Amino acid sequence: MQIKDKEFEIYLTSQVIQDRIKGLADQINIDYQGKRPLMIAVLNGAFMFAADLMKSLSGEVEISFVKIASYQATQSTGKLDHLLGLQENVKDRDIILIEDIVDTGLTMSELITNILAQKPASLAVATLLWKKEALQKPMKLQYVGFEIPNKFVVGYGLDYDGLGRNLADIYQLKE
Repeated sequence: MQIKDKEFEIYLTSQVIQDRIKGLADQINIDYQGKRPLMIAVLNGAFMFAADLMKSLSGEVEISFVKIASYQATQSTGKLDHLLGLQENVKDRDIILIEDIVDTGLTMSELITNILAQKPASLAVATLLWKKEALQKPMKLQYVGFEIPNKFVVGYGLDYDGLGRNLADIYQLKE
């Protein structure tokens, strides 16, 4: 598959993604039984993951969205440029941050610090993808869809310069 000047090949099919999301939702349903977690999805990339995850959650669950900026082209800038959109009071709430991908961990680390400063009852991170070998800042991720190699991926909400988010499958950069 060609996107702009780069060639990508299939990495995870939509069926594999959906099956794994169902497994993550089952675990979250167990862990948050009797609670009302507030899921905070990171835009733009996590919108598809958050929507599909929400559809498989039972009980009372709320969702909100934040928008942060930390990527340029295929590289993370490693810093949180902006945090927009969090209107809810997170104090004493059970929070689940929903991210499409954690690679360096620098942006997620800053987001976690920002949320923890607001004194939630608990804070967990659910990420669809984790590039463990790219991690530069140690962190605990409670719900991980797939651990993937340190290769650029696109599709299912992830983009290359704004393109490819609409793809149902996830593709990796072809070498």
